[in-house]
Amino acid sequence: MEILKMIDMLEDKVDHARTIPLINRILIDKEELFKCIDDIRMKLPEDLKQARMVKDERKRILAEAEAEAERIVNEAKEKADSMVQEHEITKSAVERSGQIIDDATRQASDLRAGTRNYIISLLSQTEENISHSQEVVHNALTEMRSQAAKQLPEDTEE
Repeated sequence: MEILKMIDMLEDKVDHARTIPLINRILIDKEELFKCIDDIRMKLPEDLKQARMVKDERKRILAEAEAEAERIVNEAKEKADSMVQEHEITKSAVERSGQIIDDATRQASDLRAGTRNYIISLLSQTEENISHSQEVVHNALTEMRSQAAKQLPEDTEE
């Protein structure tokens, strides 16, 4: 900033001014001192404007950075929430598929057992029917042989 240079020049003039011995005082040209002060006053508003603009620009950049940081944090939170939900949905789907497989396995086992029992029942019934039919056939055959044996002597007499 130019104003700092002007203050440095003023300080340099005070530093190099003639000193009055024994009283620790200096002699400075009054007109020259007032000219330096006026120059500083003239330059001060311009430097203040620049400083204010720099400060405003800094605030604007900080606000933008904060807004961007907040946006990034929100996106990260949304992404994390989404990932958690996806994980929960996947976990729930895996659990549900396990239940479905267990239910299907149980139902298949029950169906096999029911089918096996039904077949056993049918085969037992069929066995009983065959056994009964065999008995009927055996009895009929025995009766026919008995009748044939009785008729055979009568047929031979004629």
